[in-house]
Amino acid sequence: MKQRIVTGIIGGVFFLFMVYLGGIWYSLLILLLALIGLFEFFRMAGLNPIGFASLIGYVAMLSILWSSLSFSDYLHAMDSGLLLPALFVLLFYTVLRRNQFHIEHVALTIIGALYIGFGFAYLAATRIVSADGFYLTILVLLGIWSTDSGAYFTGKFMGKRKLWPAISPNKTIEGSLGGLLASLIVVVAIDSIVGVLPLMQAAAVGIVIGITAQVGDLVESAIKRHFDVKDSGHILPGHGGVLDRVDSWLVVFPLLHVLHLL
Repeated sequence: MKQRIVTGIIGGVFFLFMVYLGGIWYSLLILLLALIGLFEFFRMAGLNPIGFASLIGYVAMLSILWSSLSFSDYLHAMDSGLLLPALFVLLFYTVLRRNQFHIEHVALTIIGALYIGFGFAYLAATRIVSADGFYLTILVLLGIWSTDSGAYFTGKFMGKRKLWPAISPNKTIEGSLGGLLASLIVVVAIDSIVGVLPLMQAAAVGIVIGITAQVGDLVESAIKRHFDVKDSGHILPGHGGVLDRVDSWLVVFPLLHVLHLL
């Protein structure tokens, strides 16, 4: 637990500092995390993370993410128009590598590219969406972290009824409600001080974060349980891999934009 807390504090402070810097430094960090995240996904799925098919997956993921990065103007060819060619290349690859690379592998490669590409794309885009991008990014991150903390401590001291034992046996309904309430309180309280969002919009953001942050965590738990792995990686001591830390982010940020709350 001590190692987990220390790693979490150091990692959180470092990431917030990079959000503050913005620009090329933040974009480089997002790019690095996305590449590591997709590497972890391929490895969990039993795919060769450095093979030809995975290379096409990285290209597909980058074509989604690229336009949200600060240096995207330097390479206009890298855009979402590469998704369809990537799909066709992978389908053709199943013919060349019959009995070794199947249609299921194509699906996993494309799903990984979409899941991680869109998640990190909206995370990066939030920083540059407006003059308040720094504040909005921090607000959402604090909402996610307060959801995690609220769910953990409420579940630890008050949890009795299991939320979804087949996916995540330690989560409880009481903990889930505690996480939702914590997100709502933190987001509304912080925004009432800074005053960027209207009260009702801030409350909606807090509620959406409180729900979808937990959904994102359950999605990652379901993926790991399906592939029978404990953690997505080992790069973060006490926390596992990159996907273990950003699972909620990959769902929360895109949904907030789709709902036009950011």
